[in-house]
Amino acid sequence: MMMKLYQFETCPFCIKVRNKLDELGLDYETIETPRDRDKRTKVKELTGQILVPVLEDNDGTVVYDSSRIVEYLDEQYGN
Repeated sequence: MMMKLYQFETCPFCIKVRNKLDELGLDYETIETPRDRDKRTKVKELTGQILVPVLEDNDGTVVYDSSRIVEYLDEQYGN
């Protein structure tokens, strides 16, 4: 299973997370989240809330909030 990033292409918080993923050389799939908050069923199912970005790691770990995601990536995959 590939790491998944639920996001908006132009969201600055999502860009921050993509930059960290790229910096660490990690493979990931981006999943564009609907702009309509009522249609963010997958994000809500994963986290109980509707904000992006949300990272779903290969082992099923789910992290949301860009700062938390960056911290998680550093802890798990940083040197």
